[in-house]
Amino acid sequence: MLWPFNHFRKSRASSRGTIEAIYGMIVTQAREPLFYQTLRVPDTVDGRFDMILLHLWIALSRLKRRDDKELPQALFDHFCSDMDANLREMGVGDLTVPKRMQALGEAFYGRSAAYDRAVAEGREPLAEALDKNIYNGRDIDSARRLADYVAEAIAAPAGDNEATPGGGVQFPDLAQRT
Repeated sequence: MLWPFNHFRKSRASSRGTIEAIYGMIVTQAREPLFYQTLRVPDTVDGRFDMILLHLWIALSRLKRRDDKELPQALFDHFCSDMDANLREMGVGDLTVPKRMQALGEAFYGRSAAYDRAVAEGREPLAEALDKNIYNGRDIDSARRLADYVAEAIAAPAGDNEATPGGGVQFPDLAQRT
């Protein structure tokens, strides 16, 4: 006989709701028009992808401060599922999707490592990393302004409700920075 002790664990549905809410906030923030209009992030598929990666990295950095190790992994897994679905929606063939997913994963891990190092070294190295990865080395001034935003987002204290379905990860108000 099975005993229903699993009701003491966190509900998978509420975890899924939390993950979807946080991921939705990441994508919404990454699509903020001011990034593309004022901070001159290239308004291209690559530019938008880079902004999703940047905001995913910010969110994961913030969530890693908490003791919950499952939530950051589940959030990254959700990102991978979303990217897989987007590739298929764009018409990428089934045989090509795994190669593209590997390239997306390498892009995420490479940028994450660069941003982690840069944040530890200071604001100018962060601007240089952002310039390289987002602006293709062509707009250090905009990269510096984006670095200010990123530093503020990383430094924000994690609230108690930050990783809850109603809370999510809060990002700085970009309108106040421009």
